[in-house]
Amino acid sequence: MIRVLLADDEAIIRAGVRAILATDPGIDVIAEAADGREAIELALAHRPDVVLLDVRMPRLDGLAAAAELLRVLPGIGVAMLTTFGDDEYVARALDSGARGFLLKSGDPRELLTGIHAIADGAAYLSPDITAQVIGRLRATGLGRAAEARAKVRQLTDRERDVLALVGAGMSNAQIARRLHLVEGTVKGHVSTILTRLGLANRVQAATLAHEAGLLTG
Repeated sequence: MIRVLLADDEAIIRAGVRAILATDPGIDVIAEAADGREAIELALAHRPDVVLLDVRMPRLDGLAAAAELLRVLPGIGVAMLTTFGDDEYVARALDSGARGFLLKSGDPRELLTGIHAIADGAAYLSPDITAQVIGRLRATGLGRAAEARAKVRQLTDRERDVLALVGAGMSNAQIARRLHLVEGTVKGHVSTILTRLGLANRVQAATLAHEAGLLTG
């Protein structure tokens, strides 16, 4: 069972999201918060697997709450749930360490898919957000690609294989099955990759994999 904490300052939005999550028997909303500060307090009390945070909330906004949550509960899965999909919000969310960015206007099935992916250790961006990220990567030009390839050369062949599959959006369990490894070994490889390349989270690793061209061979 995936234990979820939902944080949004609008009660009607929380009710709608809760109703969507209730359609999945593998998800349980264990607590709700109306602002970022309350979300942190409830997360510390209930230790959920995934926290869904609205970007704009009183007392402490979702982006600041995400950064604080990942400081006090490093292993927690954090996803931003918002109506705002512009580059500034996406970049700040990913920099904070969030593993997901979901649009309230998206298909409800995306919400369920995203929560399962994040709970499984993977990253998940709504398709519209993914298109923005890819577009931004293309706009960065060859300099960023060359820099990314230079970074990737620091990795072993196996670590590059793992990074490519992280870039493809796979969870540790999926990577383990694909590469015929134990899941714990994959987790170790991912940790090494993040540390060696100075990356904060899997989303940054996935971005680097795209920039380095690992997904195109």
